[in-house]
Amino acid sequence: MSEDSDAEKTEAASERRLQQARDEGDVPRSREVATFTVLIAAGAGLWVMGGSMVRTLSASLVSGLSLTREQVYNPDILITRILVDIVNVLITFLPVGIAVMFVALASPLFVGGWLFSAKAFMPKFSKLNPISGITNMVSKNSLVELLKAIVKTIVVGSVAYIVIMKYKDAMFGLANEPLRESSAHMLDMMAMSFFYLVGALGFIAAIDAPYQMWHYANKLKMTRQETVQESKENDGNPQIKGKIRQMQREMARGRMMQDVPTADVVVTNPTHYAVALKYADGSKGAPKVVAKGTDEVAAKIRELAKEHKVAILEAPALARALHKHTDIGDEIPARLYAAVAEVLAYVYQLRAYRPGGRYPDRPVKLDVPADMDPNNPASQKPPQ
Repeated sequence: MSEDSDAEKTEAASERRLQQARDEGDVPRSREVATFTVLIAAGAGLWVMGGSMVRTLSASLVSGLSLTREQVYNPDILITRILVDIVNVLITFLPVGIAVMFVALASPLFVGGWLFSAKAFMPKFSKLNPISGITNMVSKNSLVELLKAIVKTIVVGSVAYIVIMKYKDAMFGLANEPLRESSAHMLDMMAMSFFYLVGALGFIAAIDAPYQMWHYANKLKMTRQETVQESKENDGNPQIKGKIRQMQREMARGRMMQDVPTADVVVTNPTHYAVALKYADGSKGAPKVVAKGTDEVAAKIRELAKEHKVAILEAPALARALHKHTDIGDEIPARLYAAVAEVLAYVYQLRAYRPGGRYPDRPVKLDVPADMDPNNPASQKPPQ
């Protein structure tokens, strides 16, 4: 992708874009951080275990230069002794090796984190394109890497020069010291020089890590068009989503209509609202709303109720309150218990009615709180 197109990328990368990059093995990495952590681990290990290492190497050197008559004339014994010396040296260096390996594996956690992606191992023939290679050589990122290498050389070189100047006289004075003292003195100077140089690399790593994070985020930036397109892909086409919602409403309405014949009563407005209630005998809960609707849906509910001989009661305030404060499948609100109980009592009386008996009186004034009726002015007042 050309540098010109990068200039048009003004939007931060989305979560989907970041995840796609990770799936392809593309995460921020800082070689300077990895180099610094491995070197500091190796230096610390040598500093802590340097004494035992020197003693082991010295013993192995003495053993290797000391040959007995039996070892000279029996190669098997000589080989066994050499193998023992090698094993001792390896065991001595093993803790440092393990520490360095652990730090090398843990260093990616500082920038980018651990990642294993099979796609990163797949061959990409685009990398064999010489034109793309030349373009990458003269890209902005290549220029930055070149400048970074120059700065690193200057910084490390300057620190090395300062260290040499600092220990110059001491280095020349080693020739006048006894062997044991000069060896210890030389090791101390080498260790300090090492840590000075690693400190310089740490300074470079502290600058490189934030830069790599910024460069990675900038590389994955998106154009406004890409953001809009991804949003459409994630959320779906609005027209398709509208059709899906319409189908879902129709399916829900169909299931709701199937429950109307099982209702005990349908409370109406009488024309604008209809709410079907059902109460299971022996149930510990309150009556439930099995269907509700307005206008055409309400008319369909009334039609099904008449067809299946479900009681229909005209109670405008109760119908409006139930429609507003309940959803399908909900139990009725506790404040409407009294009104609904009166309605159900009327329905049960209708079922028990026999010709010649006294016809039940239709409920007239139901106890519906004024603030639950959306048409009552009291429901429009804000709570005190």
